[in-house]
Amino acid sequence: MTPALNPIPFWFLRHGETDWNAQGLSQGRTDIPLNAIGLMQAARAAEAMRGRGIATIVASPLDRAFRTAEIVAQAVGLPIATDEDLQEVAFGEQEGLPMGDWYDDWIEGRYTPAGGETFAGLVARGVAAINRATALPGPVLVVAHGALFRALRLALGHEPNVRTPNALPILCTPPAGGGAWDVSPVALPPLPA
Repeated sequence: MTPALNPIPFWFLRHGETDWNAQGLSQGRTDIPLNAIGLMQAARAAEAMRGRGIATIVASPLDRAFRTAEIVAQAVGLPIATDEDLQEVAFGEQEGLPMGDWYDDWIEGRYTPAGGETFAGLVARGVAAINRATALPGPVLVVAHGALFRALRLALGHEPNVRTPNALPILCTPPAGGGAWDVSPVALPPLPA
């Protein structure tokens, strides 16, 4: 059974691009920094978050997410709290390797990379982290990772195996009468050439 999220709206922001993202490599817990494009994406996301009344920012402590959160925090004038449970999934032996076709099996619980974390484990800790975040003054912005958002998509009532773009703010709103949450990305202008 999928754990339940607090029925409280929140913003989710995946970190900006890293070199490993650009190369299609699995990052997991490997602490890869933002690249130049990722820094620009984070700045664009920060501009998009201005004026949205964000009261709390909670981020993964991994550099790529924390740096993205720092850029947004500077734009909206807030401190950043971290939560270890917002870290990306541990992909074990798959880290540093090209993204494979094993994701479906991993999500279904038929495969876990050696030294890695199960999808069910990721769902449980991700939901717990979001519930801690949404217990703080809101609206809350959570800055974290792509596979973690796949796990949250399951808890939000959506197909989990969908890639989340880098540095795209997404407003997650609980349904009024049950069912799937509304998951609405913000329209962003293109990056400068």
